[in-house]
Amino acid sequence: MTNLLLFFIIIQVIHFLGTWKLYKKAGRQTWEAAVPVYNAYVLTKIINRPWWWVILLFIPIINLMMFPSFWVETVRSFGKEKTSHVLLAVFTLGFYIFYLNYIEDVKYLEERQLSPHTKAGEWVTSIVFAIIAATLVHTYFMRPYTIPTSSLEKTLLVGDYLFVSKFHYGARTPKTALALPMVHDTIPIFFTGKRVKSYVKDVSIPNFRFPGFQKIKRNDIVVFNWPADTVRFFRDRSGIHVDKPIDKKSNYVKRCVGIAGDSLEIKDGYIFINGKQTVLPDRAKPQFYYTLDTGSKQINLQRFFEKYDITEGGKLADGRFVLNLTKEAADYLRKQKSVVSLTQNIDSAGVYEKRIFPHDPQYPWSKDNFGPIYIPKKGVQVTLDAKSIPLYKRIIKEYEGNDVAIEGDQIYINGKEADSYTFKQDYYWMMGDNRHNSEDARYWGYVPFDHVVGKPVFIWFSIEQKDPRNPKGLFQRIRTERLFTTVHYGGEPRSYLIPFIVFVLLLWGFSYFRRRRKA
Repeated sequence: MTNLLLFFIIIQVIHFLGTWKLYKKAGRQTWEAAVPVYNAYVLTKIINRPWWWVILLFIPIINLMMFPSFWVETVRSFGKEKTSHVLLAVFTLGFYIFYLNYIEDVKYLEERQLSPHTKAGEWVTSIVFAIIAATLVHTYFMRPYTIPTSSLEKTLLVGDYLFVSKFHYGARTPKTALALPMVHDTIPIFFTGKRVKSYVKDVSIPNFRFPGFQKIKRNDIVVFNWPADTVRFFRDRSGIHVDKPIDKKSNYVKRCVGIAGDSLEIKDGYIFINGKQTVLPDRAKPQFYYTLDTGSKQINLQRFFEKYDITEGGKLADGRFVLNLTKEAADYLRKQKSVVSLTQNIDSAGVYEKRIFPHDPQYPWSKDNFGPIYIPKKGVQVTLDAKSIPLYKRIIKEYEGNDVAIEGDQIYINGKEADSYTFKQDYYWMMGDNRHNSEDARYWGYVPFDHVVGKPVFIWFSIEQKDPRNPKGLFQRIRTERLFTTVHYGGEPRSYLIPFIVFVLLLWGFSYFRRRRKA
């Protein structure tokens, strides 16, 4: 916060030193160039632009595009209309205004033409404000997202394109203050095949989230930044790994099976919350790996695969197969005469697995038998000892910014001995419905609320992945039945593509006839 305040003060000083004479030439008082925020409002009056431009100056990421707009409009307001002047204003990061302020004797054009003098200028202006509007929507209201993995298979498919609402749970301001708009963590370098960071990590913004319309509920599908993102693919010159900020960590989508304050346990693959087996929405279809034994009998699984849309599985030896099945598909297969046995593959508890959270021998859990475990809630205090610290160490250190040291049985937080800790934010437990093929909280633990991105609301496009065994054309691979379907709610998914097309046509018709009538 101190760094951010210092940065703001420096900007204000630079603005005053570079514009106070121009304010006077525009008929304003010198002191008006020195008062924070008010000076921006006065500048909108000088350059004949709307007052709400001031608001855009204080919205992270948006302000990066508004600064050049102010620079360009300022030089144009003092007679510098040529393309060369505009380029000087932008490529000198606004310092060309210092030259106009101190050296050149410019005159203020009170009644200047607001639109650019050239077609190129009009195009640039239109594109800039289109990018600003799109970035505002993308950052604070709604953003597109693609399903890259099968962790929520049957509910969300690989190749689904979603719109994710930022305002349901409350939009958060970006952590990185300096970043390219509408890209994630990297941008490609053309013709090299390499990628570079799309952001500057050194200038960051304190965590802030706008109020949301609802809280995260159990079994909501949620998009979030992967807390344990260890993909450190950038190195500085000293060879030290560079970690990514919260908002630049990889995007994941999972089902929130446990909320803050819950006690969670997994028994033979099934989730229990506060001692009761969780009841999933009817659209959720959990899958598990099964071993199918047909003995010496021949079995044609092709029709069965097509009927239940089975995409994961393989053949073992002697008529045995490993298949990824829903309960419905497993029940159907058991009834077939050619099936000798069908056994669900379950990892038992009691054997320590290093890859399972909390990665400590005191907790010999597996992906199918796990817990019980408490999901931390903001304001709740827990006891810290040798048994509990493996569960909460990452929270205390990484997510809530404390120094943690363990010496024997003693635990030190920020240099002071501690036997308890009070959580500063809520945490959630995110899992995939594809239980045996999902990298989720069972492997890396809790998801902090400040990592939550938003709530998927509907699928606007869906396309199957290319399959060499079953080649299809581009249009054949489009899943038309999934276009414009909702993500949540009950019952079979229903496509709203036709109502959407009708709405767009009506809107276009209304706009067309309104223009004709006005003409």
